[in-house]
Amino acid sequence: MQSLNAYALAAESKFGRFHGLILFWCVLILIIDGYDLAVVGAALPAIMQDMNVDPTSAGIMAGSALFGTMLGAIFLGTLADRIGRPKMIAICVALFSIFTAAAGFTNDPITFSISRFIAGLGIGGVLPVCTAQMGEYSPLKLRTRLVTIVFAGYSVGGILVALTAKQLIESHGWQWVFYVAGLPVLLIPFILKSMPDSIGFMLKKGRQDELREIARQIEPGLNISNDTAMTGNPAIVGKQETPVRNLFKDGRGFSTVMIWAAFMTGLFMVYALNSWLTKLMAMAGFSLGSALNYVIVFNVGSIAGAIFGGWLSDRLNIKHVLVSFYIVGAIALTLLGYTRSTTLLFAVVFVVGASTLGTQLLAYAYAGDFYPSTIRSTGVGFASGVGRIGAIVAPVLIGWLVSLSLPLEQNFMAISLAGLIGAVAVTMINQSCADSTQARKAPALSN
Repeated sequence: MQSLNAYALAAESKFGRFHGLILFWCVLILIIDGYDLAVVGAALPAIMQDMNVDPTSAGIMAGSALFGTMLGAIFLGTLADRIGRPKMIAICVALFSIFTAAAGFTNDPITFSISRFIAGLGIGGVLPVCTAQMGEYSPLKLRTRLVTIVFAGYSVGGILVALTAKQLIESHGWQWVFYVAGLPVLLIPFILKSMPDSIGFMLKKGRQDELREIARQIEPGLNISNDTAMTGNPAIVGKQETPVRNLFKDGRGFSTVMIWAAFMTGLFMVYALNSWLTKLMAMAGFSLGSALNYVIVFNVGSIAGAIFGGWLSDRLNIKHVLVSFYIVGAIALTLLGYTRSTTLLFAVVFVVGASTLGTQLLAYAYAGDFYPSTIRSTGVGFASGVGRIGAIVAPVLIGWLVSLSLPLEQNFMAISLAGLIGAVAVTMINQSCADSTQARKAPALSN
């Protein structure tokens, strides 16, 4: 009887309508996700005035979603490997849509923070699941590029906030930027209907008919009969019951810790800049113009960096590309401290966006590339969740450095140090354990 390795079929396929549908949903969901996370920053001044809160309380209100994203990435990402990805994506969309909208109805800091924390669970949870889903079905030659395009949607969401929030807040009040975030809940039935489950999940459940139908969509010209047995790697499929434990098996343990370290340093750089770049440049006598221009330049840079990094990674070794991006980020951050021209400042900010946030988006793609299908959501989820430690520490640590009244250059060098640590961490990852390395060795059809 003919058998067909579903993993190898997906890896060897050419991009088609089936892949385009998954790409569409993942990009759209990440755009919405990026909007929901960035919306508080745009509305915070109006919220502070309306609720009459001090900066410390405002910081807690803004940071409440960040704690939610950390827990959501770890626990919901892991749960997706148990209940199925479409269901988990639907749950996450419901969480961040409903509770971001609910934040608009609050009138005190505590209720607002609770709403944002719950929304953060969905915001953080959907990141690893979308990474895993796109990486699962992408042709191997395009995998990194497609995953980084998905994460570019995250930055598009930030740009969307920058372009719309000011007008919406001035004309209708800060609440409306939250109300409109509730609309994506209407997409849930369509997501459940059109998004496939993971290959490993369907193999484990014995859903052979669905697997054969998906195989026909992936390769329309392939003759797949109703007797064709859909298979995978038994060594992987049989290990789905303990996805967290399996992050440390088969030689992956040390590499998993190094991926976590890389995520912590990447998110440290991103959130240090989100919190302190404008203040640091103001201390040096520079003006970035409006915050709107800064947000757009930084996010456009991150999109360019992620897509260019993905393009390079599909042609070269993704590990080497990621190491290079961390190093470029460290150099660009150091140069930022020495830039004295306002015109050059915007160019440097663009490069910093490409080599910090862009690098972090590429790191998500790398984590998705590293872990096998059945623990991919778990692997990316834990990396994202543990990495949030860097995001939480960054604003506090850089704030302490600012209080020491150090020269501007030293503040940026402190942030750039994280890039060098990240480069070292990625260098120490064992690439032979990566799923993409294994996929290149597996044939699709066998008799």
